[in-house]
Order: sequence, then C-alpha cells, then structure tokens
Amino acid sequence: MKLFHAPGACSLSPHIVLREGGLPFTLEKVDIRAKKTETGADFLAINAKGYVPAIQFDDGSVLTEVPAILQFLADQVPDKKLAPANGTLERYRLQETLSFISSELHKGFSPLFNPALPEAAGQLTRERLALRLGHAESVVAKQAFIAGDQFTIADAYLFTVLNWAGHTKVDLTPFPALRAYHARVAERPAVQEALKAEGLVK
Repeated sequence: MKLFHAPGACSLSPHIVLREGGLPFTLEKVDIRAKKTETGADFLAINAKGYVPAIQFDDGSVLTEVPAILQFLADQVPDKKLAPANGTLERYRLQETLSFISSELHKGFSPLFNPALPEAAGQLTRERLALRLGHAESVVAKQAFIAGDQFTIADAYLFTVLNWAGHTKVDLTPFPALRAYHARVAERPAVQEALKAEGLVK
C-alpha cells in the first residue's frame, strides 16, 4: 500500500494507524496546491478529488476519505483491536464517533486555514467549534479514549484534528481533559514515529 499524504494534514491519521497496525506501506508526499506528488506524478490522476489522504493498492486502485481508509486499515489487523468487529453495535458507535470528528470537528477547523477568512467569520467559526470541542471534552473526561477505554482509529483522527489548534488559534485552555488526552496519545510510539516521518517533530 502507498499512502499519499501532506505533512500534518488529515492524512496523518491513517499514517498513525498504519504504524499502529504494523502494516507494510510506503509514503508519498503531495503538494496539495500544485497537485503534484514528490515523484512528479499528477495527483489528480491518482485522486480526482485533489486532496489527501489516498491509499493506493498494488493493483493501482485507490481508496479515499479518512473514515473509510481508517476502517479498512483496522479491518486488516483485527487482532490489534483498532476497531470493533463489523456488524456489532460497538462498530456503529465507532462510526458515529468518526462521523462526529469528520463533520463537526475536521470541517469545523477547515475555514480557519483560509488566510482570506474575515476576522468576524473566524471568531464565529471558533465559537461554534468550541461547542463541539466541549462535547469531546465531556467524553474524554470520563474515559481514556474518545471511543472507550482502548485506543482506536478514532483517536488517530481526533489527535490529528486537535494538532491544528495552535496553527488556527483555537484556544484549548478551556478543555483540560482534551489537552491531557492529546498529550497522552502523542506519547504512543506509533504516533511519535508518524510525526517524525512527516517532519513534525525532531
């Protein structure tokens, strides 16, 4: 498998899961603005949507979208328990959590990466985002991880999204449980390996 990624982007979450699962893979960095990979390939020919992550299989086929990729990877290594078994209520609960992270948190942060966003709109975006972060805070205040007492693919995703707070001036001070959670996940060896491989930490 090859993971097309951009350092620090949402593609960090499948990168973490690949390492957590001990799966064989290669990395290829993508310049999202230029739509070119580091080997000079046209990224739009690989993923017509033009954004990361994308996983390319040995037969050339491609899978995109964070929740789909994360679940596919988890299902390759069921013994790692990165996701509950398909067909169980616990799996649907995990999908519920992935949907929340994707639609309410990930997309909540997205406008803040636009340098042309007016200040008033940015303030409103941060206020709305704080409400969603408050929900995540209430969850991790009661349990070790976002989907229960065990690390899952949802934690790789939430960790990645929380990483954006500093760059987007989202204040996590009101969320002590989330900050402790983020620090706890950051200490995992697979997370450190992914961060180092993307040049995000030394």
